[in-house]
Amino acid sequence: MKEDKNIEQILLNDEEYEKISTKKIESDFVREIDKSKNKTSEIITDIKFAPKNKLFSKDAIYLILNKNSRTKSYVNGIQAEGFLGNQTSTREKFLTGEIDSFAKDDYFVKFLKVRI
Repeated sequence: MKEDKNIEQILLNDEEYEKISTKKIESDFVREIDKSKNKTSEIITDIKFAPKNKLFSKDAIYLILNKNSRTKSYVNGIQAEGFLGNQTSTREKFLTGEIDSFAKDDYFVKFLKVRI
């Protein structure tokens, strides 16, 4: 019973609670910083060395050139795969590394890089 009163006093005392919660938040913050420092990403610019499963993912970057308006923009691999549509032969050549660009209607799509 006396032990319960001690716990109750600790919980009612705001200073103790603040110290405990501050220590916990600081330790979580330091742990997250350490995790982010350990991540090193490699960038591959040659399509022949890029992993096939990453070519049409959010980690890949493609350049889109509009032939009519002469503008350029950048899209990820998921969006670039949408430009391919039903062109299965082009997709296969792309995955094997034979080609690194293709044309679709008024657009020219070129592989730039992928982050691993």
